[in-house]
Amino acid sequence: MRKLARYLKGSVWVIVLVLALLCLQAACDLALPGYTSRIVTEGIQQKGVESILPERMRAQTFEDLKLFLDEEGTALLEESYLPQADADEYRLEKLSGQERQELSERLGTAEVLVYLFSNPEALAGMGMSSAASDGTAADGTAPVEAASGEDTSGEPALDGAAAPQLSLEMLRHLPALLRRPMIEKIQEQVAQIPDSILTQTGIAFVQNEYEQLGEDLAKRQTAFLLGTGARMLGLALVAMLCTILVSFLASRLAAGTAYKIRSDVYRKVMSFGSQEFHEFSTASLITRSTNDIQQVQMLLVMGLRMVLYAPILGIGGILKVMGTNSSMSWIIALAVGLLLLLILVLFAVAMPRFTKLQSLIDRLNLVTREQLTGVMVTRAFSAEKHEEERFEKANLDLTRTNLFVNRCMTFMMPVMMLIMNGISVLIVYTGAHAVDAGTLQVGDMMAFIQYAMQIIMSFLMIALMSIIIPRANVAANRIAQVLEKEAAIREPENPVTPPGDVHGEVSFEHVSFAYPDAGENVLTDISFTAHQGETVAIIGSTGSGKSTLINLIPRLYDVTQGSVKVDGVDVRDYRKADLCAKLGYVPQKSILFSGTIASNIRYGNKNASDEEMQLAAQIAQAQEFIEEKDSGYDSRIAQGGTNVSGGQKQRLSIARAIASDPEILIFDDSFSALDFKTDAALRRALHEHTRDVTTIIVAQRISTILHADRILVLDEGKLAGTGTHKELMESCEVYRQIAVSQLSGEELAG
Repeated sequence: MRKLARYLKGSVWVIVLVLALLCLQAACDLALPGYTSRIVTEGIQQKGVESILPERMRAQTFEDLKLFLDEEGTALLEESYLPQADADEYRLEKLSGQERQELSERLGTAEVLVYLFSNPEALAGMGMSSAASDGTAADGTAPVEAASGEDTSGEPALDGAAAPQLSLEMLRHLPALLRRPMIEKIQEQVAQIPDSILTQTGIAFVQNEYEQLGEDLAKRQTAFLLGTGARMLGLALVAMLCTILVSFLASRLAAGTAYKIRSDVYRKVMSFGSQEFHEFSTASLITRSTNDIQQVQMLLVMGLRMVLYAPILGIGGILKVMGTNSSMSWIIALAVGLLLLLILVLFAVAMPRFTKLQSLIDRLNLVTREQLTGVMVTRAFSAEKHEEERFEKANLDLTRTNLFVNRCMTFMMPVMMLIMNGISVLIVYTGAHAVDAGTLQVGDMMAFIQYAMQIIMSFLMIALMSIIIPRANVAANRIAQVLEKEAAIREPENPVTPPGDVHGEVSFEHVSFAYPDAGENVLTDISFTAHQGETVAIIGSTGSGKSTLINLIPRLYDVTQGSVKVDGVDVRDYRKADLCAKLGYVPQKSILFSGTIASNIRYGNKNASDEEMQLAAQIAQAQEFIEEKDSGYDSRIAQGGTNVSGGQKQRLSIARAIASDPEILIFDDSFSALDFKTDAALRRALHEHTRDVTTIIVAQRISTILHADRILVLDEGKLAGTGTHKELMESCEVYRQIAVSQLSGEELAG
C-alpha cells in the first residue's frame, strides 16, 4: 500500500481539510453525551438550576452564609455579590471560570449548612445531628454522638431530639466563641458526605432561594431544556454537515487517485512488449486495471471517513470518560481488550484468503475470456459441457473463498454487538451501585454509557476496515507490480535521427533471437537487406521463425545478437513513435476496433483525407464491399470486427496500413483469408501504387510471393536460401519441396 502513497502527495491539503472536519465532527459527537447528562441532571433533577452559585439571593441569606464562612470566604462572597439598591437582594457579578470555581469551593459547604439549618427535616434525613459533640451518629455516617449536656471535651451538645430546636435564628444570636466550635463540628460531619449529595443539597439551596424570590422554577426548567435541546440540535447539524463534506471530499480524492492510478497502469501496459504480456496474462491485467483499482478506491473513501475518524473519536471518548468517572474506566479497558482480540483473530484467519481471492478472480476472468472468445470453436466441437465444468470449477473456488471471508466478517458483527450490549449492562450495573452510594449522578452514568458506545464504535469502524484493508492491500501490491515492472523494450536515452538520403531500407545483420527463458534460439545468424521499393518475401514451414523475424522490425522483441536496422539506424536507437511512423504493419491476426470503417482505416493516420482513405481501401480490394453497405465508410464496426467476415477484416487491416503512408509495409501472412483472385488483384494494386515502398511479406502460399523481387527461405530458424522463384527452384531443396506441394506442374514450369 505504501508504494501507491505517492499518488496522494498532491492531495495533502484535502487530507488536512478532511482531518480538520473530522476533528470538528468528533468534537460535536463527543459533546452530545455531556448535554444529555445536563438534561437529565440539571434539566430534570435540578429543575434548570445549573450551578450551586445562585444568580440572586436575599440579603438575609447573604448574611446567613457569612455565619459558615471564614474571613477569606466572607471577603470573596462580598466581592462576588453586590447589593441591589432597588431590592433587598444581592446579585452575582460576572466572574471568570476560575473565579466561579473558587467561589463554588468556598461557598458550597456554607450553602449546604444554611439549607440544612433552614430545613431540620433535611438535616435529620441525612443522618446528622445539630449537636456539636464527638462520637458517631446512629447510622455511622458522621462522627457525631447523640447525647445531652456536655461531652467529654466540655463543649455544649444537643441530643437528636433537640436538633430541630437549633436553627439559624439561634446561631445568629450565639456568641462567636460558642458558634464557631459548633459549626466546625458540623462542617466535619458534612465533609464525610459524598460530593454528589452535597452538590444536590447546594442545588436545593439555590432552588429554595429562587422560590423565596418569587421565581417560577418550572419556567426556568423549560427554558433550560429547550435551550440545551437547541444546542444539541445545532451540534448534530454541524456534525451532519461535516459528515457530508468529508464524504464529498473523500469521494473526489479517491476517484481522482483511482483515475491517476488507472491512467498510469494503462500507460505502463501500453509500454509493455510481448515479454511482459507473457508474464502478466491479459485477464490479470484487466483485473488489476479494474477490480484491483476499485478496491484501492474503496479503501481511500472508507479510510478517510473511518480510519482517520476512529482514533479521534476513540481517544476523545477515553478522555471524556476519564473526566466523567474514572472509577469505571476499567470497563472501557475490558471492552477495548476484547475488541482487539477479536480483530486480531479475524485478521489472522481471513488475511491469507484475501490474498487468494484476487488470484481466483484472475482465474475466473481468464476462463470467462477464453470461453467468450472461443465460443464458436466450443460449439463446433460440442465442448460446452467441458467448458461449463471449467467455468463451474473457477466460479466455485471463488465462491467458496468469498463465503469463507464473508462468514468470518458476519461472525464479527454479532460478537461486536454482544460486547457492546454486555458493556452497556455492566456500566448500568456498576453505575447503579455508584448512584445508590451517592458517588455518581444518573446523568453522568448515561453520559458514560454514550461515551463507552462511542469508544466501542470507533473500534467497530476499525474492525469494519479490517474487511477492506487486507483485500485492498493485496490489490495495491498487484497494481504496484505492474507499475514497477520495467519494460524490456525501452526508449533509448539518446535517440538517433536517420539520415535523410536513405528511405525504406531494412537490414538484418547476423541476427539471432531466443525467447525469454527459452533454452535455444528461434532465429540464428540471419542477414539480409531489403532496399527501397523492393518486395521481399519470407516463406518456410510452420515454426521456422517467419513471424518472429518480422516482429523484430517494429521492436515487438529485441534481438538477442546482431542488429536490425531501418534506414541505416539500429531500431533500438529509434524513438518508438519515429520507428512506427516508418512502418505499416499488418499482423497475422487481423484486429479491428469498435467504431466505423473510416475510423479503422484512419487509425494510423488521423489526418488522412477522404481521397487517401478511399485509395487505401481500393488498393486493399475493400472498396467494393464497403460501398455495398448502406452507410459506406460510416458503417459501424463492432468490437473486434465481429460483424465483418475474416477476408473483409483482413482487407480493412491492409487498408489501415496503406493509409498510414509508410516507407515499409510488413505483411505477416496477411493474405491467408483472401481468395486467389482477390490476392492477385491486391498484389497488382500494391505493385502499381506503392512502387517506392519496401514490402516485406510473410506467406504460406507460394502463389502470393511468386513474383517477389527476393524470397527468403527459413528452415528451423536459419536462412536456408535466398533468391527469386526460379533461382530457389534450382538451388534450395526446402523451397522446392514447398513449391511442389502447392503448385501444379504447369505452374512450376512457368
